[in-house]
Amino acid sequence: MIEVLQTGPLVSVQDLGREKFRHQGVSRAGALDGLALTIANRLVGNPDDTAGLEIMFGASVFLFQSDVCFALTGADCFARLDDEPVYPGWRYCAHAGQRLRLKISKRGLCTYLAIQGGINVPLVMGSAATDLQAGFGGMDGRSLQKGDRLFVGERHGINDAVVSERVGLLLPIPDAIIRVCTGPEFGHYSPHAQARFFTTAWQVSPQSNRMGFRLEGAPIEAQSEIKLLSHAVFPGVIQLPPDGQPIILAAEGQTSGGYPRMAVVIDSDLWRLGQLRPGESVYFQPVSLAEARMAADIQARYLQRVTLALTAR
Repeated sequence: MIEVLQTGPLVSVQDLGREKFRHQGVSRAGALDGLALTIANRLVGNPDDTAGLEIMFGASVFLFQSDVCFALTGADCFARLDDEPVYPGWRYCAHAGQRLRLKISKRGLCTYLAIQGGINVPLVMGSAATDLQAGFGGMDGRSLQKGDRLFVGERHGINDAVVSERVGLLLPIPDAIIRVCTGPEFGHYSPHAQARFFTTAWQVSPQSNRMGFRLEGAPIEAQSEIKLLSHAVFPGVIQLPPDGQPIILAAEGQTSGGYPRMAVVIDSDLWRLGQLRPGESVYFQPVSLAEARMAADIQARYLQRVTLALTAR
């Protein structure tokens, strides 16, 4: 069991999200930075989709009430296990009674805590992910609070002797560039507006949340009024509402919308959304479908190398 002694702005139970329910109006939810959660799970020998904790901005304290192995990935929160430093991308073992303290991160948004065996909560529609907007999944559909106690799942097929070894990995480093493919309504905008979309340093608004990241900059205006029927949308779609300020749909984004779709974040860059802090600037870089597929292949090979490095020990 793990007891929550302190939480920062938002801590929730997340896995990689719900699949095959968007036609029923259910968002994917799950980790904003799915790559970080996947790496954390592999470090402790869990399947990729095992539930862990998504911790925004750090500032949290957890008490381990049993011996466990764990890993932190994502934003560096200058964590300590009692008096020992804990670094992102490394696997550690904690004893009952030890406390894991996370300070406020200086860069990045989300830190992920994976526990050997995972966080054991009831599955809703096949997933442990917390949908904060709909109020279900995870810990009763809400963020964690002081005094919450989380059960650790069973360690199926995990070699404890191997997992107990301390090992670390080089983690991907997010930057200010997000690669996108142009969307269905991109052509409704003038060449000048299209160019400005890609050359503007868009600032992440404090009004952003797990539904979407609102961006601020010089407004992008259409050449004429765009009237659209409601259409399917998904995480990574970049909408342009009437004020011309882009919105990047995130993990809990709605399943349909009527705003023009200016672009779509490629799959292999979706993890970067989980590290966008309010006030930071981002640029969009256009890529072709072939380049997007190549980027996905490169990410898949990186994860294969991660698995080989961990299993070869």
